[in-house]
Amino acid sequence: MDRLHLMTVFVAVAESESFAGGARRLGMSPPAVTRAVAALEERLGVKLLNRTTRHVRVTEAGQRYLEDARRIIAEVDEADEAAVGINAEPRGHLAVTAPVLFGKLFVMPAVVDYLQRYPQMEVSALFLDRVVNLLEEGLDVGIRIGELADSTMKALRVGYVRRVVCASPEYLDKLGLPLAPEDLLGHQIIAASGVSPTIEWKFQRDGETVGVRVRPRLVITSNDAALEAAVRGFGITRLLSYQVAQQLANQQLKIILSEFEPPRLPIHIVHREGRRPSAKMRAFIDLMAAHLRSSADLN
Repeated sequence: MDRLHLMTVFVAVAESESFAGGARRLGMSPPAVTRAVAALEERLGVKLLNRTTRHVRVTEAGQRYLEDARRIIAEVDEADEAAVGINAEPRGHLAVTAPVLFGKLFVMPAVVDYLQRYPQMEVSALFLDRVVNLLEEGLDVGIRIGELADSTMKALRVGYVRRVVCASPEYLDKLGLPLAPEDLLGHQIIAASGVSPTIEWKFQRDGETVGVRVRPRLVITSNDAALEAAVRGFGITRLLSYQVAQQLANQQLKIILSEFEPPRLPIHIVHREGRRPSAKMRAFIDLMAAHLRSSADLN
């Protein structure tokens, strides 16, 4: 079999962690995918995948080969696009990641727009409230909130959000309005661990960082659930400004301690660096950037 074809099949199976998933992604039959991976392993003389009845995982040798195979396939795609020219129609598969609620509110509309514009494209979207390593997890594009660590990724800033403390008007009428960060110690706190993984909330006062070790009565891993608890008047929570924009507009929540907010957080589109972006990557980033920059909630 063609070596590039074998690489492509292996990458699809490894990223799907499933022979059936790789087959669906490539439009092949599962037996054909199994034969292709077996032929590649026989050709190389090493085991690339560990197979069980429930999972498929890459071996140590398979992980190294996976990284090289991704790079080679990307370079071949770049060569094909260079031959076709700059006006090549986006085609193929794109894998993107973003935080859960951000993905639902802002990324999904742009993804649907992208797929409608480019009928030869397919997109896999991974929405998780953690920083995903694009290289290790085989992803092409990520939307990140917060300062970026140094990396080999290219990044395009597309907006900002703020960390805001908020509560329902009913709660504030009943228990009073905190006027300084320390006043939170006398209130019922809802901690969303996706935004506040520690119980110390940081604020800015007179140009200096002030930490307040709050004592939550309710700790929730879901930002949506923390938002719901605050709307129901249970207590005070801290979320990102885009997450509460609708509730603020509906006057279900009110921002407090705004004069003590820490610096706002940048939003970036990050992607794996290549010699030149592919047509599918270039089109997606341009469209996503336009969507995000047009939102008043992110700027």
